Amino acid sequence: MTRQALPFLENLNTPILHCLYSAIASLSQTRQAHAYILKTGLLADTHLSTRLISRYANHHSFVEADLVLRSISDPSISSFSTLIYALNKSNLFTQSLNVFSRMLSHGVLLDTHVLPNVVKACGKLSALKFGREIHCIVCKYGFDSDSVVQASLVHLYLKSDRIRDARNVFERLPEGDVVTYGALLSAYARKGCVNEVKEIFSGMKSYGLEPNVVSWNGMITGFNQSGNYVEAVVMFQEMHSKGFQPDHITISSVLSAVGDMERFNIGIQVLCYVIKLGLLHCKFVISALIDMFGKCACAGDLMKAFEETNEELMDVGARNALLTALSRNDLVDVAMEVFERFRVRGRELNVVSWTSMIAGCSQNGKDIEALELFREMQSAGVKPNSVTIPCLLPACGNIAALVHGKAAHGFALRTGITADVHVGSALVDMYAKCGRIHLSRLCFDRIPNKNSVCWNAIMGGYAMHGKANEAIDIFHLMQQKGHKPDFISFSCVLSACSQGGLTEQGWRFFNSMYEDYGIEAKMEHYSCMVNLLGRSGKLEEAYTMIKQMPFEPHACVWGALLSSCRLHNNIRLGEIAARNLFELEPNNPGNYILLSNIYASKAMWDQVDAVRDVMRSRGMKKNPGCSWIEFKNQVHILLAGDKSNPQMTEIIEKLHKLSLEMKKTGYLPNTNLVLQDVNEQDKEQILCGHSEKLAVALGLLNTPPGSPLQIIKNLRICDDCHAVIKFISGFEGREIYVRDTNRFHHFKDGVCSCGDFW
Repeated sequence: MTRQALPFLENLNTPILHCLYSAIASLSQTRQAHAYILKTGLLADTHLSTRLISRYANHHSFVEADLVLRSISDPSISSFSTLIYALNKSNLFTQSLNVFSRMLSHGVLLDTHVLPNVVKACGKLSALKFGREIHCIVCKYGFDSDSVVQASLVHLYLKSDRIRDARNVFERLPEGDVVTYGALLSAYARKGCVNEVKEIFSGMKSYGLEPNVVSWNGMITGFNQSGNYVEAVVMFQEMHSKGFQPDHITISSVLSAVGDMERFNIGIQVLCYVIKLGLLHCKFVISALIDMFGKCACAGDLMKAFEETNEELMDVGARNALLTALSRNDLVDVAMEVFERFRVRGRELNVVSWTSMIAGCSQNGKDIEALELFREMQSAGVKPNSVTIPCLLPACGNIAALVHGKAAHGFALRTGITADVHVGSALVDMYAKCGRIHLSRLCFDRIPNKNSVCWNAIMGGYAMHGKANEAIDIFHLMQQKGHKPDFISFSCVLSACSQGGLTEQGWRFFNSMYEDYGIEAKMEHYSCMVNLLGRSGKLEEAYTMIKQMPFEPHACVWGALLSSCRLHNNIRLGEIAARNLFELEPNNPGNYILLSNIYASKAMWDQVDAVRDVMRSRGMKKNPGCSWIEFKNQVHILLAGDKSNPQMTEIIEKLHKLSLEMKKTGYLPNTNLVLQDVNEQDKEQILCGHSEKLAVALGLLNTPPGSPLQIIKNLRICDDCHAVIKFISGFEGREIYVRDTNRFHHFKDGVCSCGDFW
C-alpha cells in the first residue's frame, strides 16, 4: 500500500501543480494543471480537485469549475462550498442555490461554513420559501446552536420583510454580534417601532456590545424613512453625546429629518457641526443641506448656500435637490435659470433633473414651458420614465393641450408604463380635463391595480363634466371592490352633487362621512355643501351651515356663498360674505368684482362706484377674462377686449356674421349681463369681446369644418356666451368643449351637456 502511494505523492511535487497554490497563476496555467490531473488520474484527490475549482472560480470560469465538480465521483463538502462561495461572491446566487441542491442530492453532510452562504443567496434572491426550507434543515441537524448560521437567518428574514420571524431567530442566538443587532435595529426603525428599538438597543448594551457608526446610521436613517423625524434627531443627539463621530451618511440622514420637521434652527446647529467636522466638501452632505434649506422654506439661505458652493463639488443628486427646492419655494423662474446654467456649462443632468423641472413648471402655472421642456428632454437624448409622464400630463390637462396629452399617452404605451397606477391616474385626469371623459373612463378601466387616487380621479372627472349620477355610481363601485373612500372621494362626490343640483344626495353623503366612515368633514367638504345649497337657491340654509361649522370658515367657504349670492342676486348675504372675504383676502380683486356685480344687477350704481373706488385706492384691477384654444400643435391665448391677435379683424367679422344669423332665429344679446352703466350698443360690443367667443371664432377660422374645438376659460362662462356657443355648435356642425372655473360644457347640435344649469 505504501508503495502504491509513493507515485501519488511524487506527483504532488510536480511543478505544473504549483499554480494551484499561486494567487497569480493564469487561466492558461490552471487549464494545464487540469489536463495534467486528468492525465495522471489525480482528480479523485479531494484536496487537488477543490484547489482546481477554486482557481477556475477566481478567473470567473464557472462553467469549467462546475465541470470539475461534476467530474468528481465522490465530492466532499469543501468542493461544493468552494464553488458556492465563489458564485455568491460574483452575485450568481441562482447558480449558487443550484449547486447547493446538487450537494443535497449527493447526500453530503452540511457544515457551518456552507449554510450561511446558501442563506445569503436566498436573501439576495428574495427566495423566502427556499430559505424556510434551509431553516428547517438547520434545526433538524442541530445547526441552530451556531451563531453565524443563526445570524444569517436573521438577515434573510429581515431582507424578506419578515421582521417577526427575524426577531424569533434573534432571540435564540447563542451570542449576538454588532452587525446582527444593527440590522435588527435598522429594520425596526424603518417600521417606526420606537419601543422595540429602545428595547433591543438596551439589550445590546447589557451584553457589553457597543454600537458602531453603521448601527447608529441604521437607526437614524430608519427613523427618517418611517417618518419618525424627532426620533431620528434624538438618536443623532444621543450618538453625539456617547462620543461617536458621525460620517456623511449620518449627517445626510439627520439633515433630511430636520428638513421634514421644518426646524431650521436645528438645521443651523447641524450645519455648524458639519463645518467643525470638515464635511462640507462631501457631495452627499451638500445635497442634504440644499434639500433641508428648501424644505424649511429658507429661499435666501438656499441661494446663498448654492452661490457659495463650488459647482465642482455638486454631483447630479445635489443639482436635483437644488432644482426641486427652488420649485418647491415658488422660485420656478430661478430654477429654470439655474437649470439652463447647468446645461450651458455641461454639468451632468439626468431624468430626475428634467422631471423635477417639468413638475415644477406644471405645478406653478407654467404649463406651456413644461411641454417645451418635455420636447427638449427627448431631443437631449434623456428618456422619460414612469415619474416624468405623470408630472407632464397635468400640464396638458391644465391648458387642454389634448394633442400633447395624446402624444404623452402614446409614449407611455410604447414604453409599457401605462399599467403603472400613477401613469394611469394621470391619464384619467388629463383626458377628463381635456373634455374627453369617455377616454378618461377607458384609461381607468384598463388600470390593473387601482388605488384611491385612480377612483378619485375618475370621480373628479365625472364631477367636472356635470355627470353626477356617473360619479355616484363610481363611488358605490369603489366600495363594492373593497376600497374605502377617503376625504378626497367625498370631496369629488359632493362636487358632483353640486354640479347636478342633487341636494338630498349631497346631504346623505355629507352625513355618512362621519357616521359610516369616521371621516371628519374638512374645509373643502363644507365648501362643497355651501356651493351645493347656494346654487340650489337655499342661501339661508347655506349661511346657517357656515355659522354652525366647528372651525372658522376659510375664504373658499365664503367664496362659495358669495358666488351663489351673485347667481341669485342676494344683496344681504352677498354683503356678509364679501365683508368676511375682504378680511381674509384683502388683495383679491375677484371678491370686490362679485359684490360689484351683485349691486350692478340691481342697478345700484352708487354702490358699484364705491366698490370700484376702493379697488382703485388699493391698486387692484379686475382679472381679465382669458381663454385658451389649441390647434396645429400650438396653444393660443386670447384676452377679453384684446385686439393684438393678428387675425382679430377676421375674428370680429366672423362673430358679426354669426350674430346676424342668430338674430334671424330671434336671438337677442343678453345685455343685462353687462354690468356697466353704458348704452345698449356698447353693451353688445362688450359681449362680443368676451374671450371665449373670440377663441371659438379663432378656432372656426383655423380648423377644418366639422372638427371639434377645445377651449378653457379662466372665469365662469356667462349666460350670453353660453347661448351663443350653443347656437354656433348647431349652425357650424361642431362639437365645442368649454371648461370654465366650475365645470365642462360639451356643446353639440345646439345643446349643452350642463342642461343650462351651471
